[in-house]
Amino acid sequence: MVQILTGEKGEGKTKKLIELANTHVKNAHGNVVFIDSNKRHMYDLNYNIRFIETSNFPLSNYRELIGFIYGVLSQDNDIEVIYIDGLLKIVNKLDNDDIVKLVNKLRSLSEDNNLNFVIGANILNDEIPDEIKDCIMK
Repeated sequence: MVQILTGEKGEGKTKKLIELANTHVKNAHGNVVFIDSNKRHMYDLNYNIRFIETSNFPLSNYRELIGFIYGVLSQDNDIEVIYIDGLLKIVNKLDNDDIVKLVNKLRSLSEDNNLNFVIGANILNDEIPDEIKDCIMK
């Protein structure tokens, strides 16, 4: 499953993702990964959550992010959920077509590897392409 937490900057998306990850890890049967563009919130996460900062890995398009995620998955077959905070900070060149392609690829990865993705992005609900509106977190 792929879920997208949307909203404007400053609406509390990061705080919500951190709360979700910290709650999830308490009952997880697999590993939890949190990907962020910087280290600012690293210590807000439970120590059992694998934190990955992407600032040392410049990702210029959605294909590179997918490759990055493949690398993460290749190192750990027991990942249950991957949280991605600040999608548009991690990959700043995403148009609507790219976001749809990214989400569809993540859906495929989710099904093939029995894992979930929860993504935070500075996008308003009405800006999300119709093809992926079903992914918006309620």
